[in-house]
Amino acid sequence: MLSEREVISTLDMVRNEHLDVRTVTLGINLFDCVSHDVDLFLGNVRAKIEKYAHNLVTVCNEIGDKYGIPVVNKRISVSPIATVAAPFGPKDMVRICQALDEAAFKANVDFIGGFSALVEKGFARGDKSLIDSIPEALATTQRVCSSINVASSKAGVNMDAVALMGRQILATAAATADKGGFGCTKLVVFANIPQDVPFMAGAYLGIGEPDVVINVGVSGPGVVKKAIDRALEKSHATGKRLDLLGVAEVIKKTAYKVTRVGEMIGNEVASRLNIPFGVADLSLAPTPAVGDSVGEIFQSCGLEAMGTPGSTAVLAMLNDAVKKGGSFASSSVGGLSGAFIPVSEDSSIEAAATGGFLSMEKLEAMTSVCSVGLDMIAIPGDTPAATISGIIADEMAIGMINHKTTAVRLIPVPGKGVGEKVSFGGLLGEATIIPVPKGDASAFISLGGRIPAPIHSLKN
Repeated sequence: MLSEREVISTLDMVRNEHLDVRTVTLGINLFDCVSHDVDLFLGNVRAKIEKYAHNLVTVCNEIGDKYGIPVVNKRISVSPIATVAAPFGPKDMVRICQALDEAAFKANVDFIGGFSALVEKGFARGDKSLIDSIPEALATTQRVCSSINVASSKAGVNMDAVALMGRQILATAAATADKGGFGCTKLVVFANIPQDVPFMAGAYLGIGEPDVVINVGVSGPGVVKKAIDRALEKSHATGKRLDLLGVAEVIKKTAYKVTRVGEMIGNEVASRLNIPFGVADLSLAPTPAVGDSVGEIFQSCGLEAMGTPGSTAVLAMLNDAVKKGGSFASSSVGGLSGAFIPVSEDSSIEAAATGGFLSMEKLEAMTSVCSVGLDMIAIPGDTPAATISGIIADEMAIGMINHKTTAVRLIPVPGKGVGEKVSFGGLLGEATIIPVPKGDASAFISLGGRIPAPIHSLKN
């Protein structure tokens, strides 16, 4: 339980610093829904989702009201559809995606994740069918998110999958051209995807997870920024110098408090629904709102903007301190737990990109030390598929070699070029289109095959 002092501190965070439970995500295993008949499969899926999710939003709202801590998003993640729907072709995969969308709408959740495939070492029939269906599936649905894992530190990088995803990202943008390529905001390519991520678009329920489970995503970049600002003000007032070791300690202690809040909310939701509690994912996930920005933390640490020399060092310190604080607060920390740098979803990061402080190359360098990767970046609509695949390959290599999760969520904006704006609305924000690196990667991408796993993958 929270102490009285922690409760008072937490209330201040909620009132003034944008502390919230960013998502409560209900994981549902669909393996017992498997059938050779697509209509029977769809009926089983609808029934199981309705059985467990019908009361999710009501319970989350009641508990949020009880503690005065808003639960911003209520979401569902399911088993990877490419696996549980392996017998079916692309047309049936579109129907399955639409059925998931209908189930999400009926449950009144914001998103449903798990339209996913795990292809780091090769394709099965269901994997190819699902990936082939993605442009139409995401264009004809609103709440379904898709994630494709194409690399791991144990298997290497599936370059055939990387090449295919470059083409499918462009096709998805074209299929949703009337919305600025919006379908690509719900499509992410991963290396080392965790099985218990509650955040979208990467959420899915891993094969080793329980039949049903509650995972919670807690966020609080505004809380961290305010804590640093207070510590700096105290330092100036007292004349006692605050160095970077002290800043890291402030971040760690703040992450501890935020994680305690998330675990408390998650456990109560799970208890009310009579479902096991899984993990608390403390990830500094920003929103476009001023004061709820990861980028502003960099400014509090003395940088003019994210992207200024020193940014990768600050991000490394931030990510590490968040993980340490979260791990000390709970034995159930999971998911990604660190810092996100989604360009369009963070007003400060977007301003840094517009102002020329952040390039694709600098963002890639920073992903080597953050929780995810190249996230919510708008690029010119005429970017070649091979260039997109090359960017994916680079990011997957960072994840594979460093035994960390990395991901790519790029949005080619049809009909627009560098410097133009695109708006996705809501938490997805808006972005200025930035240039992609120059050069032709098509001959490299066409080689295909698999980049082998590094030598340090041999740990047995």
